[in-house]
Amino acid sequence: MKNTQQIASRFREVILNGTWIANTNYKDQLTNLDWEITTKKFHSFNTISVLSQHIHYYISGILNVLNGGTLDIKDQFSFDFPVIKSQQDWDIFLTKFWKDSEEFAGLIEQMSDEKLEAVFVDAKYGTYQRNIDAMIEHAYYHLGQIVLIKKGLTQ
Repeated sequence: MKNTQQIASRFREVILNGTWIANTNYKDQLTNLDWEITTKKFHSFNTISVLSQHIHYYISGILNVLNGGTLDIKDQFSFDFPVIKSQQDWDIFLTKFWKDSEEFAGLIEQMSDEKLEAVFVDAKYGTYQRNIDAMIEHAYYHLGQIVLIKKGLTQ
């Protein structure tokens, strides 16, 4: 298996279908979750919807680069999203999250090993592999938060 196929598989595990590392994934945790739970505050933590949108923000930003576009995301805006106000809003967001995640993984699979080792946008950001690995690690970090917040709100 090529490096890019392994990395794409790791990405799919955390977002779409895996259980090996965390025994769960975003799709498992967020599908069929009532929008009111996703927007409910638990202590001073970010809400489930904000954390989910935060991860999607970075996936979407890197996806734009993988599709030949520019890197337009900025950390300072990575928690600024319209409020989810209905189940329809939540379902629309999830559909986009899953679609963009699958496209992201598909583009990684198609990447050559040389591209994986190439500079990502600017040398200060490191390589494509470094950024994709960071995306996976970042996703696991917030997945853990989502699991704990969800338990706190539903028990």
